[in-house]
Amino acid sequence: MKILVQKFGGTSVATAEARIAARNKVMEAIKAGFTPAVVVSAMGRKGDPYATDSLIEIIKRENHAVDLRDLDTIMCCGELISAAVMAASLQSVGINAAALTGGQAGIKTDANFGDAKIRNINPENLMLYMNAGIVPVVCGFQGVTEDGRFTTLGRGGSDTTAAALGVALEADCVEIYTDVEGIMTADPRVVSDASILDCVSYGDVCQMAHQGAKVIHARAVEIAMEKEIPIVVKSTFSDAPGTLICNEDVVEKNSTEPGRIISSVAYLKDLAQFKVRLDGNDVNSGHKLFDDLAHNNISVGCLNLQPEQSMFSVFMFDAEKTCKLLNDLGYFFEVHSECSKVSAVGSGMRGVPGIMATFVAALAEKGITILQTVDSDTTISAIISQERLNDAVTALHDAFKL
Repeated sequence: MKILVQKFGGTSVATAEARIAARNKVMEAIKAGFTPAVVVSAMGRKGDPYATDSLIEIIKRENHAVDLRDLDTIMCCGELISAAVMAASLQSVGINAAALTGGQAGIKTDANFGDAKIRNINPENLMLYMNAGIVPVVCGFQGVTEDGRFTTLGRGGSDTTAAALGVALEADCVEIYTDVEGIMTADPRVVSDASILDCVSYGDVCQMAHQGAKVIHARAVEIAMEKEIPIVVKSTFSDAPGTLICNEDVVEKNSTEPGRIISSVAYLKDLAQFKVRLDGNDVNSGHKLFDDLAHNNISVGCLNLQPEQSMFSVFMFDAEKTCKLLNDLGYFFEVHSECSKVSAVGSGMRGVPGIMATFVAALAEKGITILQTVDSDTTISAIISQERLNDAVTALHDAFKL
């Protein structure tokens, strides 16, 4: 049995016309000899009646501090509706299909409501349906605890569901259908000539996601990478081949651009950068600073630690809280608000001289001030003023000839 997991995002199931396009993709898979398992997100996006954000607004009108267990219960409703409607759409053209909750698909999670982690998947029930010629339409984004309570899997949870089912079913491939034709070299809303990557490594896609790209969630890619299940990101609404996500050696064999150094330019917005003075004579002063931040549930990024100073960033929603904490604890600091982080991502940069020089020169030529840089084997990032973000993304995209 050749198993294919097909995940359809909110825009792919939001309207009758979109569901016909999604249904056609399932029919094509069946004609190609695959046994499909379908995963769906809630219909539409914020403002649409059955979208997850809309359901959250309904319950929070009654109680803004609603219990997380009850919040998860209503958040699961969007996918329940979507799965039932999508199953009905498949049935309308003679495809035997059945809607299943995440729990009915065998997904067991921990009890961390709102951001649960999958503990295990028992695919036995799914296989019963598939062996009987029934296409299971599974609610993405959700699972159940050991005692049967609904949980949600956090941001990008439907992608996570699809990848986890792909691993559990030992699928030939996981297809992630969305409203774009693949993973692009930059946000096309910022860079008009951004292009679609034909294939890219698991590691690069994870880094793109961590640095702000939103086509697929990093957790889903990491799950698929463990068992080397290929993922294809493609459009519901076209026949474009999409982007294949796979191992680096497969990328080199299949890419139209072998030896590519940089894969994409990504960004994160709405950051505040802090420069905090430390006691250079106390080797524990840096540890104390980050211990203080952690104990107050402040998540930091872009960390740079020196004997007499530390630089880090937080999202703007934590900026005021961070300022108050640092003031209360007697730290001397500077803060730059309304910042962004722009990153060049690519596993091909390992061991290649001159990448940082090209990165810095591209921003300098546009008169963009770099407040801080952070780098790894596969990523170079800079903290800059948010008002220059679009210029920075375009400059880097041009400099690395993407």
